[in-house]
Amino acid sequence: MSDKLIINVALTGMVPTREQTPHVPLTPAEIAEEARRCRDAGAGIVHLHARDAEGRPTYRRSVYREILRAVRAKCPDIVLCASASGRIFTSFEERSEVLELTDPAPEMASLTLGSLNFANEPSVNSPKMIRDLALKMQERGIVPEWECFELGMIEYSHYLIRHGLLRPPHYCNILLGSLGTLSATPHNLSSAVAALPPGVTWAAAGVGRHQFAANSMAIAMGGHVRVGLEDNLWYDDARTRLASNAEFVERVVQIGRASGREPATPGEARRIIGLTTPSPAPSFCPETNLRRRAGAADGACLTPAESPPPAPSAHRRGTPRRSH
Repeated sequence: MSDKLIINVALTGMVPTREQTPHVPLTPAEIAEEARRCRDAGAGIVHLHARDAEGRPTYRRSVYREILRAVRAKCPDIVLCASASGRIFTSFEERSEVLELTDPAPEMASLTLGSLNFANEPSVNSPKMIRDLALKMQERGIVPEWECFELGMIEYSHYLIRHGLLRPPHYCNILLGSLGTLSATPHNLSSAVAALPPGVTWAAAGVGRHQFAANSMAIAMGGHVRVGLEDNLWYDDARTRLASNAEFVERVVQIGRASGREPATPGEARRIIGLTTPSPAPSFCPETNLRRRAGAADGACLTPAESPPPAPSAHRRGTPRRSH
C-alpha cells in the first residue's frame, strides 16, 4: 500500500480543561503553536474549536479570527477546519458565525449529519439546521467535514447529495466509540465505509480509549485518520500517561509508515480531498489588526482608510478519489 495518509488533528474540542490535562491548548497563541508542532509531526488538517478568555467554549467570530490568523501565520499551508458544533451552541446564528470569516476563511467546517447523545449531554442537529448550515457552507465556498456517528447519518448523506445540499468534494469523519453510538469494531467501521456515497474521502476517529483502535483500522483499510485531545486525553489504554496532540500525530505516522503509508502533506491532503490552495497569509499589525503594506521594508501598517475589504474565498469543486 502506498497511498498517502491524511492526518486530521482536533486540538482542543469543547470538553477538555486545563485541570484535566496541561497539554490542551486554549488561547489563540497556544492553539497556533500546537498546530505548528502537529504540522511538523505530519498533520495535514487542523480541526479548530475556540475558547474565551476564561477557557470556556465560544462561537464568537472575533476569537475564531484570532485563532485562524495565528495558525495560518505559524502554518502557512495547513488545511484550516473550523467547528460548527451544536453540542453547546444551539442557534443557527451562533453555529454559523465562524463561517462568515474571510481573512483567512476556514477551508472546511464540521457538519454533523444527525442528532446524538454524548455521555452527559445531547448534540441536537435537526434536519433544518443541517440544511441551513450546508447551504451556508456552499454560499461561503467552505467544504463540509461530515461527522457521522451512526449508519443513519451516513444514509442521510445520500439524501442530502440527491437534493443538492452536499456537493463535491466530500470528506467524512466516521466517529466510533462514543457511548450510545457506533462502537469501535471492525464490523461497524466496514459497514460505515460500505454505506458511504461514491467519491467520499473518509477518515476514522475513536472516542476515548478507542482512538488507537479506530485509527489503526482506518489505516489498514486505506482510509485516513482523525486524532487529538478533543477525542482522547490519554496515550495508553490504562490511563497512566496524558498525551499531547503532537504525540498522537507521531504515533499514527509510525503506524502509517509501518503499513507503507507516508503522511500526506497539507498540499497532498488538498489534492486527495479536492480543495484548493489558500492564499498566503497576510501580515497584521498587532496595534491596529490591519494588514502591513505588502513589500514594505519598514513593515509599515495600513491605515483604516487604506485597508481594503477582504475578498471572499473560493474553492474548486472537484470530484475527489475515494479511498479503498
